Amino acid sequence: MMSLTRKVLLLNASYEPLGIISAPRALRLVWKEVAQVVELDGDRVLRSPRFVFPVPAVVRLVEYIDIRKRQGRTANLRMSIMARDRFRCQYCGVKATAFELTLDHILPRSRGGRCAPENLCTACKPCNQRKGDRTPEEARMPLLANPAALRYGLDKAAMYAAADSRPEWRKYLFLEDANEGVA
Repeated sequence: MMSLTRKVLLLNASYEPLGIISAPRALRLVWKEVAQVVELDGDRVLRSPRFVFPVPAVVRLVEYIDIRKRQGRTANLRMSIMARDRFRCQYCGVKATAFELTLDHILPRSRGGRCAPENLCTACKPCNQRKGDRTPEEARMPLLANPAALRYGLDKAAMYAAADSRPEWRKYLFLEDANEGVA
């Protein structure tokens, strides 16, 4: 069952990192010949009633995708904002899970606040309720960090954070130490 929850690094045809996908999704891409396996995830396998599939750690798309058109968008805004804020309430600093946290509009939507990363922050439920339909200044709840300063590179930040537990991804994310190959 653990293989179903494993994450796989998705690379463009040019070996440029695109994102993180689930192992079953990666296997579907390989099965449809949309992607190729670059590296396997050790001896892990996914089993069906008739087949056994080795689980990939890294897959590469066969055809190049121009990502410049998609640069401003992020696949999962909620998780990206929470990862950016390190799963901490930006008002009281309590650390919690994604299920225990909410997204708060710094400038409330009722006052013209947008659903953009620079206007969203992670908040625990009590703080979000206490702040209500007010700005942080009106509620006397200052933010612990400036969300506008952390806006860019949310997807890459998620990949880099995941690479801490997946050393085989490091070379594809250009995180290899220059001195590692020197004997």
